[in-house]
Amino acid sequence: MTQYRIDLAALMLRIGLGAMYLAHGLTKLLIFTPAGTASYFESLGIPGIIGYLTIIFEIGGGLFLLLGILTQLIALLAVIQMIVISFIHSPNGFSFSNIGGGWEYPAFMALTALALLLLGGGRFSVLRLAKK
Repeated sequence: MTQYRIDLAALMLRIGLGAMYLAHGLTKLLIFTPAGTASYFESLGIPGIIGYLTIIFEIGGGLFLLLGILTQLIALLAVIQMIVISFIHSPNGFSFSNIGGGWEYPAFMALTALALLLLGGGRFSVLRLAKK
């Protein structure tokens, strides 16, 4: 596989994962509200502050992935987050359409983030393009 195709694959993964993270973070911020998100986390037995940090990570991390900034660090954190979420959703079964959401979607997101972690940001990132 040519380096160009590898870089293009990294770009596609960055766009897909970054857009999903941004969408989920903005949903927590604008629809559920930060206080509502924190309350939901508390209802799961997770400290409410983690809800606020999740919003920051999902919006900031999503933007960073879209731009190709700190791609491997953000992807690593995303892998960890999605593995934790997979375990949280595991009692609900596999399908994410199950009541409470199953572990299907977060597990897929973890694998996507892992692929991006292994590939890196590629040449089509803002930082690489700025160096030229």
